[in-house]
Amino acid sequence: MEYRTGNRLDLDEVLDLYRASTLGERRPVDDRDRMADMLNNANLVVTAWDGTLLVGIARSMTDFAYATYLSDLAVRLSHQRQGIGKELIRRTQREAPRASVILLAAPKAVDYYPHIGFQAHPSAWVLPPGAAVL
Repeated sequence: MEYRTGNRLDLDEVLDLYRASTLGERRPVDDRDRMADMLNNANLVVTAWDGTLLVGIARSMTDFAYATYLSDLAVRLSHQRQGIGKELIRRTQREAPRASVILLAAPKAVDYYPHIGFQAHPSAWVLPPGAAVL
């Protein structure tokens, strides 16, 4: 497995990965412009490659000093249970070693994160797009 850092990726390869990982069920994979913006505006992207095939991605936003928001962690179903997700997170940590890694777990992954060392946080809050601040 080869790991790389950087967000200069082929959008079609990224979309294929999202769909092959089930994360595509919860991401706007049919909105190419939005997905391109999501990828291009992330300031920390770590990828896993099996030869020329993109098999994993950790897409984050970070200040490199305090907080790294890991917004997407996706590994192809065909490559899961091989430690790729853990390694993507480890490499994300290495890029911003002073920052805590923060994420919102996908419903299918809610049991995965405590298993690999994440601690639940009781006060996470979400304001969806278009929702008014009261």
